[in-house]
Amino acid sequence: MSDIIKALTEKVRGRVITPSDSDYDDARAVYNAMHDRKPHAVIRCVDSADVMAVVAAGRDAGLDLAIRGGGHSVPGFGTVDDGLVIDLSRMNYVRVDPLKKIARVGGGATWGDVDHATYPFGLAAPGGIISTTGVGGLTLGGGIGYLTRGVGLSIDNLLAVDVVLADGRQVSANDYQNEDLFWALRGGGGNFGVVTSFEFQLHEVGDIVGGPLFYDAEDAAAVLQCYREYITHAPEQLGCFFGWQIAPDLPFIPRDRVGDLFCVLVTCWNGPHEEAERVLKPLRASTEVKAEQVGVMPFPALQSAFDGLVPKGLQHYWKADFITELSDAAIAAHIEHGKKTPNISSSMHLHPINGAAQRVGADETAFGHRDKSFAPVVVGVWPDPADNQANIKWVKDYYAAIHPHSGGDGGYVNFMSSDDDQRAPANYGANYQRLAAVKATYDPDNLFHINQNIVPAKGR
Repeated sequence: MSDIIKALTEKVRGRVITPSDSDYDDARAVYNAMHDRKPHAVIRCVDSADVMAVVAAGRDAGLDLAIRGGGHSVPGFGTVDDGLVIDLSRMNYVRVDPLKKIARVGGGATWGDVDHATYPFGLAAPGGIISTTGVGGLTLGGGIGYLTRGVGLSIDNLLAVDVVLADGRQVSANDYQNEDLFWALRGGGGNFGVVTSFEFQLHEVGDIVGGPLFYDAEDAAAVLQCYREYITHAPEQLGCFFGWQIAPDLPFIPRDRVGDLFCVLVTCWNGPHEEAERVLKPLRASTEVKAEQVGVMPFPALQSAFDGLVPKGLQHYWKADFITELSDAAIAAHIEHGKKTPNISSSMHLHPINGAAQRVGADETAFGHRDKSFAPVVVGVWPDPADNQANIKWVKDYYAAIHPHSGGDGGYVNFMSSDDDQRAPANYGANYQRLAAVKATYDPDNLFHINQNIVPAKGR
């Protein structure tokens, strides 16, 4: 092993961090502290040449390869025991062409990097809801966020990628080069290679009107029923998800309600500011709003508003599905278990994936669940490993209660946990067999398997 590490050190420009380095523990750590893994080395790549060298070294030595962008993967796919970690965090450039409304983004950038670079031009690419999330992981799994209803998933706005393949080559993939690979990368996760750069179509997003509306948890049925009906036909410039939230100590929360459980609607109106009051009125009218922080703000401010609830180093365990409709029985199950939300960082988020996202055909990208309307995820996040059993039980019990109302077995791959590996065929849906065929073409030996894995089709 020392020979492999020595050869890598001589070949790459980025740092090769090994257990003998003082910052090794920091370098190997990912956001979900539940995964305490010890790779042979973490290589902080600075360019595609570095990535190509690490892929070749890992392949030739028979070592597992983990790909890390933002490191937010709940199953800990950004690290691995006794393998090599391809750390892309130094490849975090963002180059904006404001005339063409295009951004070229490095494979290690976070959505905060993208928002910082695009906001001065009044532009944005559709990302998630936490600014420290990596662009690569979120995009390759689909990309659900505030702008989904208006402009689609992140992959619906992806124009091209550069990707290092299992054979060590870097190729470009888009609508006219390696089209099958480009199709697979739009929803198929990290199964096909290491994406070193992304090119996104940008949209006009500057200052939005948004923020959270807090309602008493006892009024959750009325809020969910209103949300279910309204979000199906609301103007598509409105992004809004439902969640549970133990009230943090913030100025807009009444002092006597800090620590209480609320249900919330987190809003993002990317239309004319003067229309915001009218658009949000039905949500405010569902029942009494107990606290709120809704107003005009830069889009990056909303994107980073919840970063403080999920700092690096907490324990994470999630469960998720897709659903076509939110039934009364599902609402009852959500209320029963949502009221047991155990801590300030845990929640259930119900994300809408209708509007623009549903106008893309199920076979146009690898993200095949285009008929679904919502992506619910039970988010367990807590600080103390001693509380793992109780918090995991809350997530599992909640999921067991709502899953029978999902109408299927598939869920959003970016919301999966480490024990969801058997769900891959359902998560990718009707596109799984085609994905397996593309996998066999570009990664027949399944070198890239530290992911929601797609097994290469046989006989190819």
